Amino acid sequence: MFADNLFLKIIDKTIPAKIAYEDDQCLAFHDIKPQAPVHVLIIPKKVIRTHDDATSADQALLGHLHLVAIKLAKELGLANGYRLVINCNEAGGQTVPHLHVHLLGGRDLTWPPG
Repeated sequence: MFADNLFLKIIDKTIPAKIAYEDDQCLAFHDIKPQAPVHVLIIPKKVIRTHDDATSADQALLGHLHLVAIKLAKELGLANGYRLVINCNEAGGQTVPHLHVHLLGGRDLTWPPG
């Protein structure tokens, strides 16, 4: 089973995080166990448990997460490239029951990812 929804506690500011960006729709913060020199998690403030749980009603929000990723990549100096990752469900590597986008960069990223 998924771990506790830590992201809601970060959104509510009951757990501290190094916030990189926030607006009325989402919050982005630096991962505490980074897998690259730059590793930021971009999370919607609306709880969507997994990527599979997104609906057509979430279309604009999902697009917004991508636009925030572009903005952060530019601000964080990732002009040479970056990777966006969305893990879905436990077998896909998702550990928190809250949709999130990983923004990774700052080094050459290999393929396949792992």
